[in-house]
Amino acid sequence: MFRSLIANPPPWPNGARCAVCFSFDMDVESLLHIHHRDAAASRLATSSALRYGPFVAIPRLIEIWKHFNLRQTIFIPGWSIETYPHAVEALVAAGHEIGHHGWLHERPNTLSRDAEERVLDRALQSFDKIVGERPVGYRAPAYALSEHTVDLLIERGFAYDASLMGDDVPYILRSKRGTLLELPSDVALDDWIQYVNMPEFGCQMPIQSPQRAMEVFQAEFDGAWTHGGLWISVWHPFVSGRLARADAIVRLIEHMVAKGDVWFAPMREIAAHIEGLIATGSWTPRTDDIPFWTDRVDHLVTSGR
Repeated sequence: MFRSLIANPPPWPNGARCAVCFSFDMDVESLLHIHHRDAAASRLATSSALRYGPFVAIPRLIEIWKHFNLRQTIFIPGWSIETYPHAVEALVAAGHEIGHHGWLHERPNTLSRDAEERVLDRALQSFDKIVGERPVGYRAPAYALSEHTVDLLIERGFAYDASLMGDDVPYILRSKRGTLLELPSDVALDDWIQYVNMPEFGCQMPIQSPQRAMEVFQAEFDGAWTHGGLWISVWHPFVSGRLARADAIVRLIEHMVAKGDVWFAPMREIAAHIEGLIATGSWTPRTDDIPFWTDRVDHLVTSGR
Protein backbone atom coordinates (compact mmCIF):
# COMPACT_ATOMS: atom_id res chain seq x y z
CA MET A 1 0.00 0.00 0.00
CA PHE A 2 1.15 3.54 -0.69
CA ARG A 3 2.42 5.32 2.40
CA SER A 4 0.31 8.30 1.40
CA LEU A 5 -1.58 9.44 -1.67
CA ILE A 6 -0.92 13.01 -0.51
CA ALA A 7 2.46 14.16 -1.80
CA ASN A 8 3.17 16.53 1.08
CA PRO A 9 0.95 15.94 4.13
CA PRO A 10 1.56 18.34 7.03
CA PRO A 11 2.59 17.02 10.43
CA TRP A 12 -0.47 17.26 12.65
CA PRO A 13 -0.23 17.86 16.43
CA ASN A 14 0.72 14.94 18.68
CA GLY A 15 1.28 12.65 15.72
CA ALA A 16 -2.37 12.73 14.63
CA ARG A 17 -3.23 11.01 11.37
CA CYS A 18 -5.53 13.82 10.18
CA ALA A 19 -7.28 17.03 11.22
CA VAL A 20 -11.07 17.31 11.51
CA CYS A 21 -13.49 20.21 11.89
CA PHE A 22 -17.27 19.92 11.63
CA SER A 23 -17.81 23.37 10.16
CA PHE A 24 -21.34 24.70 9.70
CA ASP A 25 -22.88 27.62 7.80
CA MET A 26 -25.82 29.13 9.71
CA ASP A 27 -27.48 31.21 6.99
CA VAL A 28 -31.06 31.24 8.33
CA GLU A 29 -33.37 33.58 6.34
CA SER A 30 -30.53 35.50 4.74
CA LEU A 31 -31.12 32.98 1.93
CA LEU A 32 -34.73 34.11 1.59
CA HIS A 33 -33.97 37.80 1.69
CA ILE A 34 -31.24 37.56 -0.94
CA HIS A 35 -33.14 35.26 -3.33
CA HIS A 36 -36.76 36.40 -2.75
CA ARG A 37 -36.39 39.92 -1.43
CA ASP A 38 -39.95 41.04 -2.21
CA ALA A 39 -41.69 37.81 -1.18
CA ALA A 40 -39.69 36.66 1.85
CA ALA A 41 -42.46 37.51 4.32
CA SER A 42 -44.96 35.26 2.54
CA ARG A 43 -42.73 32.15 2.49
CA LEU A 44 -43.57 30.98 5.98
CA ALA A 45 -42.90 27.27 5.48
CA THR A 46 -39.43 27.92 4.08
CA SER A 47 -38.71 30.44 6.81
CA SER A 48 -39.77 27.95 9.49
CA ALA A 49 -37.37 25.34 8.08
CA LEU A 50 -34.49 27.82 8.11
CA ARG A 51 -35.32 29.02 11.64
CA TYR A 52 -35.06 25.43 12.86
CA GLY A 53 -31.32 26.10 12.78
CA PRO A 54 -30.89 28.71 15.53
CA PHE A 55 -33.84 27.59 17.67
CA VAL A 56 -33.58 23.78 17.61
CA ALA A 57 -30.48 22.54 15.81
CA ILE A 58 -27.85 24.80 17.37
CA PRO A 59 -28.74 23.88 21.00
CA ARG A 60 -28.77 20.21 19.94
CA LEU A 61 -25.40 20.45 18.19
CA ILE A 62 -23.85 22.31 21.12
CA GLU A 63 -24.85 19.42 23.39
CA ILE A 64 -23.37 16.86 20.98
CA TRP A 65 -20.09 18.75 20.77
CA LYS A 66 -20.04 19.19 24.55
CA HIS A 67 -20.45 15.44 25.03
CA PHE A 68 -17.39 14.75 22.87
CA ASN A 69 -15.45 17.80 24.13
CA LEU A 70 -15.24 19.27 20.62
CA ARG A 71 -15.07 22.86 19.45
CA GLN A 72 -16.18 23.77 15.94
CA THR A 73 -16.34 26.65 13.48
CA ILE A 74 -19.66 28.14 12.39
CA PHE A 75 -19.78 30.66 9.54
CA ILE A 76 -22.66 33.11 9.89
CA PRO A 77 -23.77 36.09 7.75
CA GLY A 78 -23.75 39.39 9.61
CA TRP A 79 -27.51 39.82 9.21
CA SER A 80 -28.09 36.42 10.80
CA ILE A 81 -25.71 37.27 13.66
CA GLU A 82 -27.77 40.36 14.47
CA THR A 83 -31.14 38.66 13.93
CA TYR A 84 -30.40 35.56 16.04
CA PRO A 85 -27.92 36.78 18.68
CA HIS A 86 -29.08 34.17 21.21
CA ALA A 87 -27.72 31.36 19.02
CA VAL A 88 -24.46 33.18 18.37
CA GLU A 89 -23.96 33.98 22.04
CA ALA A 90 -24.61 30.33 22.96
CA LEU A 91 -22.02 29.16 20.45
CA VAL A 92 -19.42 31.65 21.71
CA ALA A 93 -20.13 30.75 25.34
CA ALA A 94 -19.50 27.09 24.48
CA GLY A 95 -16.10 27.94 22.98
CA HIS A 96 -16.92 27.69 19.29
CA GLU A 97 -15.45 29.91 16.58
CA ILE A 98 -17.66 32.23 14.53
CA GLY A 99 -16.47 32.86 10.98
CA HIS A 100 -17.39 35.56 8.46
CA HIS A 101 -19.98 34.56 5.85
CA GLY A 102 -20.95 37.85 4.22
CA TRP A 103 -23.74 40.16 5.31
CA LEU A 104 -26.88 38.75 3.60
CA HIS A 105 -25.35 35.71 1.89
CA GLU A 106 -24.34 37.82 -1.11
CA ARG A 107 -22.21 35.99 -3.67
CA PRO A 108 -18.95 37.97 -3.90
CA ASN A 109 -18.35 37.05 -7.54
CA THR A 110 -21.54 38.89 -8.49
CA LEU A 111 -20.42 42.14 -6.82
CA SER A 112 -18.10 44.96 -7.77
CA ARG A 113 -14.97 45.33 -5.67
CA ASP A 114 -16.46 48.32 -3.86
CA ALA A 115 -19.71 46.48 -3.14
CA GLU A 116 -17.86 43.42 -1.87
CA GLU A 117 -15.81 45.66 0.41
CA ARG A 118 -18.99 47.24 1.83
CA VAL A 119 -20.49 43.81 2.49
CA LEU A 120 -17.35 42.61 4.30
CA ASP A 121 -17.19 45.70 6.48
CA ARG A 122 -20.91 45.75 7.30
CA ALA A 123 -20.69 42.18 8.58
CA LEU A 124 -17.60 43.04 10.62
CA GLN A 125 -19.76 45.53 12.50
CA SER A 126 -22.01 42.61 13.48
CA PHE A 127 -19.01 40.82 14.97
CA ASP A 128 -18.07 43.91 16.95
CA LYS A 129 -21.64 44.26 18.22
CA ILE A 130 -22.61 40.66 19.02
CA VAL A 131 -19.61 38.32 18.91
CA GLY A 132 -17.22 40.65 20.70
CA GLU A 133 -14.19 39.86 18.56
CA ARG A 134 -13.21 40.09 14.92
CA PRO A 135 -13.27 36.90 12.85
CA VAL A 136 -10.05 35.35 11.57
CA GLY A 137 -11.75 33.04 9.06
CA TYR A 138 -13.98 33.57 6.05
CA ARG A 139 -16.13 31.38 3.83
CA ALA A 140 -17.71 32.93 0.76
CA PRO A 141 -21.45 32.31 0.46
CA ALA A 142 -22.05 29.54 -2.10
CA TYR A 143 -18.23 29.18 -2.36
CA ALA A 144 -18.43 32.22 -4.66
CA LEU A 145 -15.00 33.75 -4.01
CA SER A 146 -14.24 36.61 -6.39
CA GLU A 147 -10.95 37.74 -7.89
CA HIS A 148 -10.95 40.54 -5.27
CA THR A 149 -11.81 38.56 -2.14
CA VAL A 150 -8.33 37.40 -1.18
CA ASP A 151 -6.94 40.95 -1.38
CA LEU A 152 -9.81 42.28 0.73
CA LEU A 153 -9.33 39.59 3.37
CA ILE A 154 -5.58 40.20 3.56
CA GLU A 155 -6.18 43.94 3.98
CA ARG A 156 -8.46 43.19 6.95
CA GLY A 157 -6.08 40.81 8.67
CA PHE A 158 -7.91 37.52 8.13
CA ALA A 159 -5.86 34.39 8.85
CA TYR A 160 -7.59 31.99 6.48
CA ASP A 161 -10.21 31.42 3.81
CA ALA A 162 -12.40 28.30 3.61
CA SER A 163 -14.13 28.68 0.24
CA LEU A 164 -12.02 26.67 -2.20
CA MET A 165 -11.42 23.02 -3.03
CA GLY A 166 -7.94 22.88 -4.54
CA ASP A 167 -6.17 20.37 -2.29
CA ASP A 168 -6.54 17.70 0.38
CA VAL A 169 -4.46 19.74 2.85
CA PRO A 170 -4.03 23.45 3.59
CA TYR A 171 -2.35 25.55 0.93
CA ILE A 172 -1.48 29.17 0.22
CA LEU A 173 -3.36 31.70 -1.91
CA ARG A 174 -1.03 34.39 -3.24
CA SER A 175 -2.40 37.66 -4.60
CA LYS A 176 -0.96 41.08 -5.29
CA ARG A 177 -1.65 42.04 -1.63
CA GLY A 178 0.20 39.09 -0.12
CA THR A 179 -0.67 35.56 0.96
CA LEU A 180 -3.60 33.92 2.72
CA LEU A 181 -3.97 30.39 4.05
CA GLU A 182 -6.66 28.24 2.42
CA LEU A 183 -8.35 25.49 4.44
CA PRO A 184 -10.09 23.54 1.67
CA SER A 185 -13.09 21.27 1.69
CA ASP A 186 -15.00 19.58 -1.12
CA VAL A 187 -18.57 19.36 -2.40
CA ALA A 188 -18.62 15.73 -1.24
CA LEU A 189 -18.55 17.06 2.34
CA ASP A 190 -21.47 19.48 1.80
CA ASP A 191 -24.78 18.32 3.29
CA TRP A 192 -26.75 20.40 0.77
CA ILE A 193 -26.00 17.77 -1.88
CA GLN A 194 -27.31 14.95 0.30
CA TYR A 195 -30.36 16.38 1.98
CA VAL A 196 -31.78 19.57 0.45
CA ASN A 197 -34.81 19.72 -1.83
CA MET A 198 -35.88 23.38 -1.89
CA PRO A 199 -37.08 24.59 -5.31
CA GLU A 200 -37.18 28.20 -4.08
CA PHE A 201 -33.37 28.08 -3.97
CA GLY A 202 -32.99 26.22 -7.26
CA CYS A 203 -32.12 22.96 -5.54
CA GLN A 204 -34.13 19.78 -6.11
CA MET A 205 -31.80 16.97 -5.12
CA PRO A 206 -33.19 13.55 -4.14
CA ILE A 207 -33.09 13.41 -0.35
CA GLN A 208 -30.74 10.72 0.92
CA SER A 209 -31.12 8.82 4.16
CA PRO A 210 -28.65 9.75 6.90
CA GLN A 211 -27.07 6.33 6.44
CA ARG A 212 -26.37 6.95 2.75
CA ALA A 213 -25.06 10.45 3.42
CA MET A 214 -22.79 9.20 6.19
CA GLU A 215 -21.33 6.59 3.84
CA VAL A 216 -19.97 9.49 1.79
CA PHE A 217 -18.83 11.58 4.75
CA GLN A 218 -17.22 8.60 6.49
CA ALA A 219 -15.44 7.43 3.33
CA GLU A 220 -13.96 10.92 2.94
CA PHE A 221 -12.83 10.84 6.56
CA ASP A 222 -11.29 7.39 6.21
CA GLY A 223 -9.31 8.64 3.22
CA ALA A 224 -8.07 11.68 5.15
CA TRP A 225 -7.13 9.48 8.12
CA THR A 226 -5.23 7.01 5.96
CA HIS A 227 -3.27 9.59 4.00
CA GLY A 228 -2.78 12.51 6.40
CA GLY A 229 -5.41 14.88 5.07
CA LEU A 230 -7.79 17.56 6.27
CA TRP A 231 -11.51 16.78 6.73
CA ILE A 232 -13.78 19.82 6.91
CA SER A 233 -17.54 19.49 6.57
CA VAL A 234 -19.70 22.22 5.05
CA TRP A 235 -22.97 21.56 6.83
CA HIS A 236 -25.98 23.66 7.81
CA PRO A 237 -27.80 23.53 11.16
CA PHE A 238 -31.28 23.45 9.62
CA VAL A 239 -30.19 20.54 7.42
CA SER A 240 -27.81 18.29 9.37
CA GLY A 241 -29.20 19.34 12.75
CA ARG A 242 -32.48 17.51 12.09
CA LEU A 243 -33.13 14.64 14.47
CA ALA A 244 -32.15 11.55 12.46
CA ARG A 245 -29.24 13.35 10.81
CA ALA A 246 -27.90 14.66 14.12
CA ASP A 247 -28.08 11.11 15.47
CA ALA A 248 -26.01 9.99 12.47
CA ILE A 249 -23.45 12.71 13.26
CA VAL A 250 -23.05 11.17 16.71
CA ARG A 251 -22.32 7.80 15.09
CA LEU A 252 -19.79 9.42 12.74
CA ILE A 253 -17.96 11.11 15.62
CA GLU A 254 -17.90 7.80 17.47
CA HIS A 255 -16.31 6.20 14.40
CA MET A 256 -13.66 8.92 14.26
CA VAL A 257 -12.89 8.61 17.97
CA ALA A 258 -12.64 4.83 17.68
CA LYS A 259 -10.14 5.16 14.82
CA GLY A 260 -7.94 7.26 17.08
CA ASP A 261 -5.13 9.70 16.30
CA VAL A 262 -7.56 12.36 15.06
CA TRP A 263 -6.96 16.03 15.81
CA PHE A 264 -10.34 17.71 16.31
CA ALA A 265 -10.01 21.50 16.25
CA PRO A 266 -11.80 24.68 15.20
CA MET A 267 -10.45 26.09 11.99
CA ARG A 268 -8.69 29.02 13.63
CA GLU A 269 -6.52 26.51 15.53
CA ILE A 270 -5.84 24.51 12.39
CA ALA A 271 -4.78 27.74 10.68
CA ALA A 272 -2.55 28.71 13.62
CA HIS A 273 -0.89 25.29 13.58
CA ILE A 274 -0.15 25.50 9.86
CA GLU A 275 1.16 29.06 10.16
CA GLY A 276 3.47 27.84 12.93
CA LEU A 277 4.81 25.06 10.72
CA ILE A 278 5.46 27.54 7.92
CA ALA A 279 7.16 30.03 10.26
CA THR A 280 9.57 27.41 11.59
CA GLY A 281 10.24 25.84 8.20
CA SER A 282 8.80 22.52 9.41
CA TRP A 283 6.45 22.25 6.44
CA THR A 284 5.94 24.12 3.18
CA PRO A 285 2.51 24.11 1.54
CA ARG A 286 1.69 24.44 -2.11
CA THR A 287 0.94 27.95 -3.44
CA ASP A 288 -1.78 29.02 -5.88
CA ASP A 289 -1.66 32.45 -7.51
CA ILE A 290 -5.00 34.30 -7.42
CA PRO A 291 -6.79 35.00 -9.71
CA PHE A 292 -6.14 31.92 -11.83
CA TRP A 293 -6.93 33.80 -15.04
CA THR A 294 -6.57 37.49 -15.84
CA ASP A 295 -7.50 37.45 -19.53
CA ARG A 296 -10.30 35.89 -21.50
CA VAL A 297 -9.40 32.67 -23.28
CA ASP A 298 -10.74 32.84 -26.83
CA HIS A 299 -12.04 29.85 -28.74
CA LEU A 300 -10.13 28.80 -31.85
CA VAL A 301 -13.35 28.03 -33.70
CA THR A 302 -16.94 29.13 -33.45
CA SER A 303 -19.72 26.64 -32.79
CA GLY A 304 -20.40 24.33 -35.70
CA ARG A 305 -17.30 25.30 -37.71
